Amino acid sequence: MSDFDEYIRQGEPEKKEKGYAWQTAIGLQDVDGLKPSSYLIETAKQNIEGYISIGEAKDRIDSYYKAKPVRDENDRSEEADKVSVQIAEILSEKTFTFSPAEYLIIHKRLFEGIYSFAGKIRDYNISKAEWVLNGETVYYASADSIRATLSYDFEKEKQFSYKGLSLPQTVQHIADFVSDLWQIHAFGEGNTRTTAVFTIKYLRTFGFDINNELFAQHSWYFRNALVRANYNNFKNNIHATNEYLERFFGNLLLNENNELKNRELLVNSGAKD
Repeated sequence: MSDFDEYIRQGEPEKKEKGYAWQTAIGLQDVDGLKPSSYLIETAKQNIEGYISIGEAKDRIDSYYKAKPVRDENDRSEEADKVSVQIAEILSEKTFTFSPAEYLIIHKRLFEGIYSFAGKIRDYNISKAEWVLNGETVYYASADSIRATLSYDFEKEKQFSYKGLSLPQTVQHIADFVSDLWQIHAFGEGNTRTTAVFTIKYLRTFGFDINNELFAQHSWYFRNALVRANYNNFKNNIHATNEYLERFFGNLLLNENNELKNRELLVNSGAKD
């Protein structure tokens, strides 16, 4: 993330905004353990400096991977690079519609050419072994209920009035909505990155001056906090809690200084951060 600090610190509005967008885009790849290539970093710098447009940046990355020889099948740098460019582009746009359609379109834009199901609601049930749960999984929405659940959650949020809420109460409600949206897990892959981008765009409509560094530097914490917000194991005295997600959003939106340590989210002690 230090690659873009100089652009953020120097305070030129356009470069600063682009620097934040790229920093966030690259940081969000960490939720799936992906690392963008050095070529992507250099391309991003060229865009921030104004030498190339975001469209030209996308073309460069596409051409780069067309020209590269076959790689190790476990090398996912192409996904990291292409998705990073798309995130940077979406975060730079001053457009947004609060709807399930927007949510699906963001997924399509991020993963088109990467996954055949980009922009499509999953049609199979899933489980995922989570580090923070010692290999256990969150219960996600069944494939048959995804579309109806999405519609319900969006409509409920549209009808909710934030008028009269304090900022901490606003943060609590936002945490609830984002947690519920993520738990549906509408997509087979790329669910957290899509939810994060959608959330950033949505929060901007509230007039929040978002601290993008949080998503850039603590994206894995964000995902783990979402997991803990949706996991219960009463036998072992583990209860779903938004505490960690509210810490993240408190830092993101209220300039709080909550310590964000992944080891604190693990359902038992003794883990590395």
